[in-house]
Amino acid sequence: MKKVLKIAGTLFGALVLLVLCLAAWISFSPPPEYESRSIPVSIPTDSAALALGQKIVQTECVLCHMGADGKLSGRQFTKADNPFGEIWAANITGHPEKGIGRYSDGELAYLFRTGVKKDGGFAPFMMVPNISDEHLGALIAYLRSDAPLVQASESAPPAPKYGFLAKALMKFGVFAPKLQEIRPIEAPDPGDQVAYGKYLSTAVFSCFECHSKSFETNDDYVPENSEGYFGGGNSIEDGSFDIVHSANITMSKAFGIGKWQQADFVRAVQTGQDPDNRILNPVMPRYAALSDTEISAIWAYLQTVPVLENQVQRIAKQ
Repeated sequence: MKKVLKIAGTLFGALVLLVLCLAAWISFSPPPEYESRSIPVSIPTDSAALALGQKIVQTECVLCHMGADGKLSGRQFTKADNPFGEIWAANITGHPEKGIGRYSDGELAYLFRTGVKKDGGFAPFMMVPNISDEHLGALIAYLRSDAPLVQASESAPPAPKYGFLAKALMKFGVFAPKLQEIRPIEAPDPGDQVAYGKYLSTAVFSCFECHSKSFETNDDYVPENSEGYFGGGNSIEDGSFDIVHSANITMSKAFGIGKWQQADFVRAVQTGQDPDNRILNPVMPRYAALSDTEISAIWAYLQTVPVLENQVQRIAKQ
């Protein structure tokens, strides 16, 4: 019996040591690095493309990257007590050293396609892998434009101080780029409302990222594989670093937006006001720039998303 206990104690001690070594490796070794590349990208110069790029930047980039100087110079995104750690959104103005002025167009396109930065680091929240070539070109065109929002800023936000969870997800490949062959991507025809709405809500405006269960379990490459797809409940820090839980926007009549009319959805998306005249938390961007065609397509797609009877804390403020 003593021999059995001794063996069990030895095995337990070895297991504890292994766990401690694994935790130390996660905590203290540097995050994985990847090879940065430059890929072909066509950058348009016409006014329509710049307007499209402005719309994408205002809806996708401003919330996280808007700095105190009124430019996309970066800001603190999460505090140190967040499971992901203390993260600052980067300066994405045209500054040649502190912003994206140091990137070529091809390197910037690769960053958006894969999340791989010029220095080899990985920026998962910068990644839009399914965006069309047209939209990607328009996005970069606007970031390169003379718009006040993207003019060079001297701001130099601190590098992320990732928490244990984020480090573990990176080390074990949950948060990692899929460095597959870059292929041409074309947006669906707007005439196919459901397909176009899926594209807009997953590839361009990334609605699913916040409105699914968790950033940790989202699938950026195949969004519909994300846990709790559009069922809400994701924990998000607002501008005051208070936790807000994203809304269920499936067609659940009890816990989602199944009782809404399309006009209710349009108003909520464009103005941030729900059918009961409550104002949504500012963490939910106001998409006033979206066209009726775009919002109608997103609404049409949401009708097809599997209903999740998931009750979450409301994000509306009285």
